[in-house]
Amino acid sequence: MHSASASRTLRAARLGLAAALSLAMLGGLAQAQQLRGDKAMPQPGPPAAAPSDPAPARPRLPRDKRSQVEGLFAALKVAPDDRSAKMIADRLDQIFGDSGSPSADLLMARAAAAAEAKETELALQLLDSVIEIEPDYIGALSRRATIFYLRDDYGAALADMREVLAREPRHFAMLYGLALIMRDLGDDKRALQAVRQALAVNPRLDGAGELESQLTIKVEGRGI
Repeated sequence: MHSASASRTLRAARLGLAAALSLAMLGGLAQAQQLRGDKAMPQPGPPAAAPSDPAPARPRLPRDKRSQVEGLFAALKVAPDDRSAKMIADRLDQIFGDSGSPSADLLMARAAAAAEAKETELALQLLDSVIEIEPDYIGALSRRATIFYLRDDYGAALADMREVLAREPRHFAMLYGLALIMRDLGDDKRALQAVRQALAVNPRLDGAGELESQLTIKVEGRGI
């Protein structure tokens, strides 16, 4: 009985932390969009982060790659079919996955192999090492967030998602992940906000349209 009670208390604490982080993340995302002057994505409901918060970091990309990223995001919004959208999304993943550091790239390859072998503890240790070397590396942060999500460690997943979205507010995979976590926590309203942001960036994001339809009925009482 004592063990069951402790487990419920721990889960309640974890969910509370996850909800708090989600509020901070959505607020920070709103601030990042305002700083970017990005009008394409809808603004989330929760208040923006406090003025004392530092400005969001930016991915450290060479000028030529930054130009590529901007062009790819623009093309993604108007991709004519799913195949084209996937090719564009894959190219964005490649750019964000390039750390520019041979040491980080080697550790990332080992982390990917460990994750593929279901050795998640080892994968997380390797990703921790990568992020220690390259704190602004979106590829490692997003990979670690995904592993945390798959382990149902929502607090840790949300913390990494927040870091990714501070650096790139248009990271549709992390926005979609945020929507899934909010749905799992029973916060359908914020889940709907997040999935709509993801779709504003990538209208052909696999699974996101169906999720938006389901959440729209729950939150607004109507279909899309």
